[in-house]
Amino acid sequence: MNLTDQLHRLLEAGLADVTGTTAAELAACVAALPDEPRGVLVVHPTLATARQLAPLLRHRDKPGFVVDDLTDLEQFVPLDGLTVPDRPLYLLADPDRGDDMRNWSPDEALPAILDRGRTPLTLNEGISWLLQEPKVLEPGHCFMTIGSRKRSGAALDARTPAIWISGGTGRDGVARRRAPKVGWCWAGNRHTWLGFASARHRRPLDR
Repeated sequence: MNLTDQLHRLLEAGLADVTGTTAAELAACVAALPDEPRGVLVVHPTLATARQLAPLLRHRDKPGFVVDDLTDLEQFVPLDGLTVPDRPLYLLADPDRGDDMRNWSPDEALPAILDRGRTPLTLNEGISWLLQEPKVLEPGHCFMTIGSRKRSGAALDARTPAIWISGGTGRDGVARRRAPKVGWCWAGNRHTWLGFASARHRRPLDR
């Protein structure tokens, strides 16, 4: 999908309304981007936060949501050493859901992703990917976005963000069954239905 088509999808999802920008302003951001095979247009948190983007997600016509107990979501930022382009829209190359790492813990997956020469997706990147390719999110085949973590003093908070499909139980409520859900998992826990989303690189970045 070319960048013009991707921008159109974001506008149809409601990005201009969420960000208070015009379609022309967003188009100007896209026009400055390099061509990138298998590139996905990413919305930087300074343009729209994960909390703002989550309701734009759709699965079976159900809007996405953030779990109620993730009140500190805005404090989850890119991992130290993970460089995100400082611009409203940028490109993520060759994203992958990381299905081969299902039933791994985030603590186990991160070094393996880096050893493969890839980079873990941030939460905004994961949501942006799903805005372009909603079918990537499937029952039993969802993913964590461990590129986003919260600092807790000198250490990392024990939670890692993830995106999956709600079963409509507990505080989610029956009305949210089958809706895309932004939640969290413990960094040391394993889940058979969560992979670890990663990409080859981001563009543009200083070389």
